[in-house]
Order: sequence, then structure tokens, then C-alpha cells
Amino acid sequence: MLRSPERFLTGKAGSRARVFRLREHPHLCRKTRGKDGNPRFAPKIRTEIENNLAQTATAPQRSTPSVTPVADLARFFPEATPVRIPVHLARIHAPGGAAEFSESTVIEFGTPHEVLFAAKAPLEFADVLRLRNSDGTFDTEVSVVAVQYHPGNTLVAARFVSDVPNWIVKS
Repeated sequence: MLRSPERFLTGKAGSRARVFRLREHPHLCRKTRGKDGNPRFAPKIRTEIENNLAQTATAPQRSTPSVTPVADLARFFPEATPVRIPVHLARIHAPGGAAEFSESTVIEFGTPHEVLFAAKAPLEFADVLRLRNSDGTFDTEVSVVAVQYHPGNTLVAARFVSDVPNWIVKS
């Protein structure tokens, strides 16, 4: 349904349905008298509106939920950088001993000296693990330095047993 344009106090044409009506918003207007003596509503100037608003205050920022549980563990490692490196995981019972790769996981965060990932295997502090990627270019031993248990998986932070140069490159 088309409406015919109406004239407003400004002399412009428009539709009442789309125009802000001051009478419906008395907190934004002041009552005055027009040249003809009839009451009319005029918009308040900005300082009048600001004086009617509540006082400004600061509030603490809401914490954003972590994308993964490993991200919660990464908060304790300030140098941690997000990475996504698929690896095979094996527990080593004797240092330098043979390892049977029991599960695949993804290294989600890394520092120059640690890796952080989630594992299905029940790992414990000081366990020695071997991590290897599919093409064998990343094959190293790590020792578990932090563990968080969650239903269904274990969050692990493990430190390299020997130095692994340039395994993580920051851009």
C-alpha cells in the first residue's frame, strides 16, 4: 500500500511510517510552543540528551571460550604458537628403546621447547613419548611435563628430550 507523501515541520515530504516521531520518544524531545502558540515537540540538543543518560562505567571483558581444550592448557605457556601437525604417538618404556606407535594425534600448540596436544592414551607426568610425523622428517622423543585429564582424552604438554632446532618457525 503506497501512501502519499506528507509535509513535515521541516517542509520535506515523507511517510509517517518511516520518520522518527518525537511524541513517541519524549526522553529525546522538549516541549515548546510554536509561532502559532500551539504546543510542539522539538528535538533536544545533544548535551541535553547526554545529561539524561546514565553515568559511564567500565566493565571487565568477558573471556571468550577457547576453541579447544588444549588452548586452555596453552595459556600456561606464553610462547605457545598455534600449529596443526599430525603425528603418531608412542610410549617408550626404556630410554632409547623400541616404540610401538599406538595412536595418531595432532600437535595443536608448540614452543621452541614444548609441544601441546590431546591424546586418548592415559599418559602421566614424566612419561617418555616418541612423536613422528607421517614422512619421518619430525621424529623425536619428549617427556611429559604437564597433564590435564578430561573425559575421553588427556591434554599433554611435553618437553623435547634433546634440542630440536627450527622445528617451529614464526612468521
